[in-house]
Amino acid sequence: MLRRGKGIELKSRGEIEAMRAAGLVVARALAAVTEHAKPGASTGELDAVAEQVIRDAGAVPSFKGYHGFPASICASLNEKVVHGIPSRTEVLAEGDLLSVDCGAILEGWHGDSAVTLAIGEVSAKDRALSAATEASMWAGIEQVRAGNRLTDISHAVETAARSAAQADGAEYGIIAEYGGHGIGTQMHMEPFLPNLGKPGKGPRLRVGMAIAVEPMLTLGSAETEELDDAWTVVTEDGSRAAHWEHTVAITEDGPWVLTAAED
Repeated sequence: MLRRGKGIELKSRGEIEAMRAAGLVVARALAAVTEHAKPGASTGELDAVAEQVIRDAGAVPSFKGYHGFPASICASLNEKVVHGIPSRTEVLAEGDLLSVDCGAILEGWHGDSAVTLAIGEVSAKDRALSAATEASMWAGIEQVRAGNRLTDISHAVETAARSAAQADGAEYGIIAEYGGHGIGTQMHMEPFLPNLGKPGKGPRLRVGMAIAVEPMLTLGSAETEELDDAWTVVTEDGSRAAHWEHTVAITEDGPWVLTAAED
């Protein structure tokens, strides 16, 4: 049964399992998008692919109509960080870097996940950026455990990102304005999860909480701006960006990645 822990939604084991079902729909949608994301495909076509998978599963796209958003995925190409609007006229080219964010609602429960895809052969720098972003996400997920504080996740994300930058000989910008969030009966819930910060702060994590961990890194400055469409967020300096996300539940056995693929 749902209850609140200092404003954060707590779920029963059965409710977490229902979220897992929604998460698997998202995983299948992103797998289908990944398969179709090749040079010559449009982001509008990828949006249609994702929506078909979601609706075939008896679910509803979380994003479509959310505060007026017109699509089922966010497709953020190259310098776009998040919230890119898919279009039939935006055609993928060899060497592009595409971040795809996808959400689904199944029987009232939300799943939310994002991946960054290499379109054809991309540069070594772009591959390293995406790998660093994904690694920082997993470092954060490792801290999604009962008894930890919220910013233990933030600090793990930041530490992993900075370690990757040093190893790669790069300066990755860590986006501060956008981050993770609570999730469950709504897509965006308390708490907001920053992608950097000192550990040991914020609410204590408890069994039954579910959090979307989603770092965004850039190949340059962390400064961003929103385009005139009132959705698309881009890097101010035009550098490329990567975005990875999973929905994670806190269980007595540790983190359960609800949007991971079935295998």
